[in-house]
Amino acid sequence: MTDLLSSSTFWMTLSIGCYALGVKIQQKTGSPLCNPLLISAILVGALLVVTGTSYQTYESAGQLISFFLTPATVALAVPIYRKLDVLKKNLVPILAGALVGSLTSILSVLLFCRLFGLSDATTRSLIPKSVTTPIGVALSEMLGGLAPITAIAVVFTGIVGAILLPTFLKCIGVRNAVQMGLSIGTAAHAVGTSRAIELGETEGAMSGLAIGVAGLLTALLVSVGSVFF
Repeated sequence: MTDLLSSSTFWMTLSIGCYALGVKIQQKTGSPLCNPLLISAILVGALLVVTGTSYQTYESAGQLISFFLTPATVALAVPIYRKLDVLKKNLVPILAGALVGSLTSILSVLLFCRLFGLSDATTRSLIPKSVTTPIGVALSEMLGGLAPITAIAVVFTGIVGAILLPTFLKCIGVRNAVQMGLSIGTAAHAVGTSRAIELGETEGAMSGLAIGVAGLLTALLVSVGSVFF
């Protein structure tokens, strides 16, 4: 039993299984609260505590999963290419919206981290919280942040965005499908996009497009900012 619990293959398989279970639960309930990432994180975390398995042991399994982050980053070019005609027709509003959203995210992190007296390392880790995990982790490491904190912040941001953003946008009068999809994708990346797809085809497509555009713009802003500041 001890050998099994120390096996990275076991924990990797278990993590994937918990996520698949989360997907099934979300499909059955249709509730944004039943997010697969949230469900799998709770289940795996509970199992780690019950079995007394250390984070270091589980981290080796996480590295196997993290191996696929690089091809996942490259794959972000696919939705951009597929919706190239939409991007061309709405180039200015898409770029402007993604730029303002990315800049607001970065500045809000800097402001609140300063107000609450968080350390520089934590601040650097939280800066890329609103982009998808592969880009966020890469930016965090480039800035000297802590990748685990970044990963948690990205997932948390996505889950909260997926739950609250559709209702919030409707409350402030946003009804246009392009605007709604762009807002969700920019603020809540892939997790939010899974919710945007449920709202409609256009919302899902624009949200998926926003993931790549906002990710590229955030990487550009962070790179420029790190040079000057």
